[in-house]
Amino acid sequence: MGNLDRLVRNKDAGIALSALLLFVGFSLSSESFLSAYNLFNISRIIAFSAFVALAQAVVLVAGGMNLSVGAIGGLATIATGYGIQVLGLPGWLAGSLALAIGCTAGLLNGLIITRLKINSFVTTLATLFVFTGLVHGFSEGYAYTEIPRGFTFLGRQKFLGLSNLFWVMALVLLVTHYMFRHTVFGRRLLATGGNLEAARLSGINTDRMLLSSHILSGGLAALAAVLWVSRMGSAQPATGKDWLITSFAVAIVGGTGLAGGSISAFGLLMGAFIIVLIKNGLVLLEANVYYEQAFLGSIILLAVVVSRLRDMYDERLEEGMKNFV
Repeated sequence: MGNLDRLVRNKDAGIALSALLLFVGFSLSSESFLSAYNLFNISRIIAFSAFVALAQAVVLVAGGMNLSVGAIGGLATIATGYGIQVLGLPGWLAGSLALAIGCTAGLLNGLIITRLKINSFVTTLATLFVFTGLVHGFSEGYAYTEIPRGFTFLGRQKFLGLSNLFWVMALVLLVTHYMFRHTVFGRRLLATGGNLEAARLSGINTDRMLLSSHILSGGLAALAAVLWVSRMGSAQPATGKDWLITSFAVAIVGGTGLAGGSISAFGLLMGAFIIVLIKNGLVLLEANVYYEQAFLGSIILLAVVVSRLRDMYDERLEEGMKNFV
């Protein structure tokens, strides 16, 4: 019974078990699932999905949300393409420009939220349209296609059978785990999302934490965009349109608390693994792709319900312990 309790209360264990079951199930259902190309492709999409989700998760953990994740990604994509094709910048410099623009967009979100005291939902919903308008206005709907082959090294090459993007993502998640577990900044972000008023009374500058989370979110969204250009070999203005549901789906399935104060780097990896496996499996099984959004929405709802049931289970255990004492 003790082992069962630990399994129910351990979010990462439950997510990992779900991912393993899905992997085994699709492996048995489709002969092409375990092909070298499919595993390479899955690893590439998992990496990208994890980056997008992390851009959302760092704001969720502080008690907010960022609906403009995809729009910031679109801005960074266009900035990368424009820097390389029009300005003639080397790839690393164009990518740095894109990261700076992403951080600036996040800074704008954060300043509006902390200085004007407008909630993150309204603020980022408004900037979503602002940034999207800038993307289409600046690019006029045209893609930047003159991306040098060297820039696609991360997105199109592999190491040990897995995409280079996967290894970059693994490194970033390791840094994320260390930040939230072993640094003052990470612990303060968790405290801010866990209980804003208590964090403020304990001396934490919560406005600074919220501002920092949005700057970090914008930078991560821009990083995802740069890596996407590396994968595609072009900078498309439509990039980011479908990022919002992915960012929430992977983050929530990965155990990031909607109310803040909870995040798991391993959970994000497993969340990305689950979402990508389901999408990939549906294609291999020749399911109707027009229902994909319905599947993703159902997964998000299921994850929220499971999280709430787990919380209720914990509350009942705590109440039982109090009564026992």
